[in-house]
Amino acid sequence: MAFTLIPTNANAFLVMLFLLSLSSSIPLSYSSIQQDFVMCIVDNSDASFPMESSFFTHDLNASSFKLALETSAQNLRYLMPSSPKPEFIFEPLYETHVQAAVLCAKKLRLHLRLRSGGHDYEGLSYVSEIESAFVIVDLSKLRNIDVDVESNSAWVHAGASIGEVYYRIQEKSKLHGFPAGLCTSLGIGGHIIGGAYGSMMRKFGLGADNVLDARIVDANGKILNRAAMGEDVFWALRGSGGGSFGVILAWKLKLVPVPETVTVFTVTKTLEQDGTKLLHKWQQVADKLDEDLFIRVIISPAKTSKSKERTISTSYQGQFLGDPSRLLQVMQKSFPELGLTKKDCLETSWIKSVMYIAGFPSTAPSEALLAGKSLFKNYFKAKSDYVEEPIPIEGLEGLWEKFLQEDSPLTIWNPYGGMMAKIPETETPFPHRSGTLFKIQWLTLWQDGKASETRHMEWMKDMYSYMEKYVSKNPRSAYVNYRDLDLGMNGKGNDAREWGNKYFKGNFERLVKIKAEFDPENFFRHEQSIPTELE
Repeated sequence: MAFTLIPTNANAFLVMLFLLSLSSSIPLSYSSIQQDFVMCIVDNSDASFPMESSFFTHDLNASSFKLALETSAQNLRYLMPSSPKPEFIFEPLYETHVQAAVLCAKKLRLHLRLRSGGHDYEGLSYVSEIESAFVIVDLSKLRNIDVDVESNSAWVHAGASIGEVYYRIQEKSKLHGFPAGLCTSLGIGGHIIGGAYGSMMRKFGLGADNVLDARIVDANGKILNRAAMGEDVFWALRGSGGGSFGVILAWKLKLVPVPETVTVFTVTKTLEQDGTKLLHKWQQVADKLDEDLFIRVIISPAKTSKSKERTISTSYQGQFLGDPSRLLQVMQKSFPELGLTKKDCLETSWIKSVMYIAGFPSTAPSEALLAGKSLFKNYFKAKSDYVEEPIPIEGLEGLWEKFLQEDSPLTIWNPYGGMMAKIPETETPFPHRSGTLFKIQWLTLWQDGKASETRHMEWMKDMYSYMEKYVSKNPRSAYVNYRDLDLGMNGKGNDAREWGNKYFKGNFERLVKIKAEFDPENFFRHEQSIPTELE
């Protein structure tokens, strides 16, 4: 592995100055916790760290703490003043710091929350509703990327964004890529561990299906690779969701071939343009299209051209691993109803196609992927579904009625089939494979915080209930990277199967068994972490 550690002697004088500033500016009880943690990190790590930019506490520097807490958090629902706040935030610079953080948290009985990109939909990487005293270990400064084109692989630290990974791969080779997320600010640590779907999933499967190795810190502070952790734990890491088995330090990714020319397009239809009929047809063909073709549908209310009334807009956004000529042949054969023309097609490179789908302006340079920060910050509630039979016309029409009752609803339908149907559902914890036509992401967004939260949450509950008869059953499945605490939570008297079976189907009990053997004290835990036993 190419990552290197530069050991240095901890600067005791600077540490003492920092601890003196802690003790003189905050109450003794808080000061003691923070001082003990800092000294423990120094004692258990062979690499020093700059205190002011690695350790953040509200009591010592409220503005820096606020920035560190909020900079990558996506869901503003969990950043309100009433939301629980961590005792402090620690941003490791080296792997040895992560080891020390685990050891020290265990010694001081502090609960850890682990964050790589901050995209957890229920804020579980930066908020805890079940632990009164918790700390955040933020991995955003662990972002080394080492691409080896000759071996078709790359080692990637957990704090790197998926956009950075794409950029570094293409920096080395225009004919290599990786099949992962559509949102380029995702932290790859948490992204891969939940499955990681993207626009090449029908060709190559999920990101988690293309992982060769991993490095984690276990509950004893030891760094383990695939050989050391064993195949059961390595299996569990590829789809079980973050925060259950250890701290992901890095993934070894298997690169995949991409063509020199990739074609992208977006075709938008409203209800007045036979949008409902077209979407009904898409459901019947999307999972059966050429594996080089991915067409998702983005659905939301929109203003009509002739009045202030709203309609429903359906935007068909596609990526094709090939040139426009072959794409048009495929579309004419398999989905002529969309009416795709050469004028709709943009011929580009793979890296530019990624940026197109992510919503970057056409003039943005590929270096924009290195920013690694998302501009998406909203109060929102999200849910997910999997569909195994096409939703009938009348079902869609009822859904449009629901959507037109809400201020800013959004749903994105992602096609399955292709490679996703060929991989057995027990190959990884991610079970949504053969038989799935498409996945649905549901969102409702608002901007006025608590003022209208109840109304929007009730709308989501009502819409989700309406859709029950049209989606997967026994269980009604969900995607673990779209966390949804409505499905159930860990806790005394609660049956984890309520949510576990929805995320993992028959793989859940195997995950519980592996967890019990690997982390029997349940050190790594949160509201929906894999439990050590079932009630």
